[in-house]
Amino acid sequence: MHLFHRRMGQGPPIVILHGLFGSSDNWGSLARDLSNDHEVVLVDARDHGRSPHTDRITYPLMADDLFELLAELDLRDIVLVGHSMGGKTAMTFTQQHPQLVRELVVVDIGPREYTISYHAAVVEALSRIDLTTATTRSEVEAHMARYVKEPGMVQFLMKSLYWQEPGELAWRFNVPVLARHMGDILGAIPPGRVTVPTLFIQGGRSDYITREDFPAIREQFSNCRIEEIPFAGHWVHAQAPDEVLALIRSVA
Repeated sequence: MHLFHRRMGQGPPIVILHGLFGSSDNWGSLARDLSNDHEVVLVDARDHGRSPHTDRITYPLMADDLFELLAELDLRDIVLVGHSMGGKTAMTFTQQHPQLVRELVVVDIGPREYTISYHAAVVEALSRIDLTTATTRSEVEAHMARYVKEPGMVQFLMKSLYWQEPGELAWRFNVPVLARHMGDILGAIPPGRVTVPTLFIQGGRSDYITREDFPAIREQFSNCRIEEIPFAGHWVHAQAPDEVLALIRSVA
């Protein structure tokens, strides 16, 4: 697996993993700021962005993909940052390879299982559209808006729609595989404990991490702290970039 990635800057390494239906582009502006004094690696997960499409996606597989990439780039002693799905990949990777991670930063996701209700409308919308018959981006956007009632989520998804060929639209993420493996993506990470210093960044207006989750998080991540950004939702890094940058820099 040769993951698409971008490297920028020089200094202690920071590796950033995006969330479900996203790509490394989602962290571009924060990465540029961090690259002033760090080497930053932005990674496209398998079946997302410009990385290869496969027939299976699970957290152990994505952790293995990341291990291969770090070996290829000869990186260790990293600050590993992951949002949502990327956060679960980062947690799983750190369980398997704690010697490679100096600090772990998990953005608005816990290690527990989540229900399909979090993404049911998105999966239905993606599954019901035939891009071979769509002729404009606005046509696809109107279709998505009929199922997904959050305009911000629709705009986020539209960032991954591109012209594969003249007159031929396509998603950069692998819709059939993501739909088929949604249970794996929403599932809990393995139960292994982590002693690597870990920062959880919680969106105060998100329900991906709640106070009820704190005991289980602290049990599994014994050397962690949880910081809340009260006005942010799940897309914490987009809604509170300065606050997220300051928190990452506090451990980097």
